[in-house]
Amino acid sequence: MRTGLLMTGLLLLAAPALAGDAPPRSTYVTMVLQAFAAKVECPNTDLVYQDLVQRAQQMHLPDGTTEKVRKAIAWMHTGGKMGEKQDDDLMAEVAVATQATDMDQRRLGMPGWCEAQKTNLAGLIRSKGG
Repeated sequence: MRTGLLMTGLLLLAAPALAGDAPPRSTYVTMVLQAFAAKVECPNTDLVYQDLVQRAQQMHLPDGTTEKVRKAIAWMHTGGKMGEKQDDDLMAEVAVATQATDMDQRRLGMPGWCEAQKTNLAGLIRSKGG
């Protein structure tokens, strides 16, 4: 069952990339979700919001994408108590990113996942105070 969900998520993430477009927003959504998760779950880890905005610009995403993604993640992960619900496509991308991240965390264990994020999210997360 998990393999099926993983494959579905990977196909959803890969489909726009296979079309030859700029990096898909779903890739960015996953990076942002993982950066916020690392800030919350990994000791001594922080992120700089402006670094997320800069990455969106580098990926040629529309202005305001970072804020929409942040609000969508907050809304989904607080049961609607924070953030704002966004369009259905973005909410679906957040859901897929959440499932993939959750599976990675369980597979690697939190210490292993946190260590992997130092490399995977270099430039988006950093050690606190550093």
